[in-house]
Amino acid sequence: MTKTTTWSVVRVLRDRDAALHLAALVLSGFGTSALWLASGVWVKDLTGSDGLAALCTFALWVPTVAGPALGPLADRTRRKPLLIALNLLLAALLPALLAVDSPSGLWLLFTVLLVYGTVSVVHEAAKSALVATAVDPGLLGDFNGLRTTAVEGMKLLAPLAGAGVYAAYGGPSVALLDAATFAGAALLYSCVRVRESRPGPSASGRRERTAEGARHLLRDPRLRPLVLAGGTTMLFAGFNGALVHAVVEGLGHSPAYTGVLYAVQGAGSVAIGLLTGPALRRLGERRFAAAGITLTGVAVALRAVPSDVVALACSAAIGVGLPCVLVAALTAVQRETPDRLLGRATATAHTLMFAPNAVGLGVGAALVELADHRLLLAVLGVAQLAVLAQSALSPLRTASRSPSDANPA
Repeated sequence: MTKTTTWSVVRVLRDRDAALHLAALVLSGFGTSALWLASGVWVKDLTGSDGLAALCTFALWVPTVAGPALGPLADRTRRKPLLIALNLLLAALLPALLAVDSPSGLWLLFTVLLVYGTVSVVHEAAKSALVATAVDPGLLGDFNGLRTTAVEGMKLLAPLAGAGVYAAYGGPSVALLDAATFAGAALLYSCVRVRESRPGPSASGRRERTAEGARHLLRDPRLRPLVLAGGTTMLFAGFNGALVHAVVEGLGHSPAYTGVLYAVQGAGSVAIGLLTGPALRRLGERRFAAAGITLTGVAVALRAVPSDVVALACSAAIGVGLPCVLVAALTAVQRETPDRLLGRATATAHTLMFAPNAVGLGVGAALVELADHRLLLAVLGVAQLAVLAQSALSPLRTASRSPSDANPA
């Protein structure tokens, strides 16, 4: 780690409230990553279906479609109490999965995952808005990079831990573990010192409030290309995610080996998270995003090679590439959006970037039952590079540059 990177990390972590935010992210991120993996393995073991296993992640992601409607909730109330309440709600919800012990109980699992995803949309909007008001704008890139390191870094431990708990005690025990992490996150958020005034009544109607976030993002020439590039990238990432169980089977491993691939992906995200702040200042948001998109496309295509070494290398490359465009877009949204719009703008940005992931997962879950996964991966990687090179990357190069995109002298 360079001196510049180390100093950026120190500047963020020495802030008490920033450190508490990161600690809460680590704790809840551990539980979420463990459940994300275990739910797919759980369904695979109960049904033997790759498609149904992939639908677990689809259920978690699909509520992002409702981001524009859910985001205003983070602008209409104080954000700290909202975060505490949402974490406690998930802690109380997850023990319901103790009742899932056969294929006939899968409806309950998918219902809980849908509610989980819906609550997460509001949680993410409130969390991002609270951070944007508490962290110096010049350090937002560093904070978001560390956030990536904190959350994605859990993939070094959580998938393996989740797989171990699942193998030893079953899926319900993983759900209880996740519930405990949300209870701990609620406690950490309660310790954050922040002064928030209750938002005043809005003069605009409900539909107007919902649309304000989207209008802000799509009319701003600095934000629009970044958010749309993120959405295109995540569409292809969804296809790729739906194929992971087939990739593991093609390598000759048990479904639990999925945890190894996600752990390696987490290692890649940890590395890029530590470098994000300095890289954003040097490259600018647009070039940083473009580099990540290109790396991800190449890695997805190479996953078609039936080799453990190649599969692990591709997982690491995807872990490095995916956060680049997402962090670049989120940092720009936080920096360029007025506080009164932060909740809905953040939630709308997440919808535009992550809802395509749910579409990709859903379509990929169907296609993996119909075609060889190696052919799908090769076509997917080539298509990602071709589409992004001609559509997403061109606006990134030609759009007007914001001051944050200027290279230092």
